[in-house]
Amino acid sequence: MSIATVWWLMAGAAVGVELVTGTFYLLMIALGFAAGALAAHAGIGLAMQIVAAAVVGGGAVAAWHVQRERKPAELPAGANRDVNLDVGETVHVDAWDADGTATVRYRGAQWSVLAHPGAPPSPGAHRVREVVGNRLVVEKI
Repeated sequence: MSIATVWWLMAGAAVGVELVTGTFYLLMIALGFAAGALAAHAGIGLAMQIVAAAVVGGGAVAAWHVQRERKPAELPAGANRDVNLDVGETVHVDAWDADGTATVRYRGAQWSVLAHPGAPPSPGAHRVREVVGNRLVVEKI
């Protein structure tokens, strides 16, 4: 068995383990193994094959890590409009109770609302910022 075949088998094994575990970083390591296989096909010596695999695999892992760090943190599900379509909708609060809650009619039902922390409760139009359990957290528009 040639050394290139060993590299390809390691790349395939890394992809297989990634499919079982869901660790995306293993795909980057598999890219490194593929680079080692291509270096072996090119007739480069074993030491340089290992260097090629390490540089490509390690570089891909580092690049993916940096890319993920630059991405802004995702909102929790209750505040994410992609998950909860109530976020961003408007409701009208007529009056607030003494405990800082109110009841509004929204989507054909009565909902309990809370003022967004740090915002004083005041009547009028409000935008839903988050859904916590069965309560809407709102901010004044």
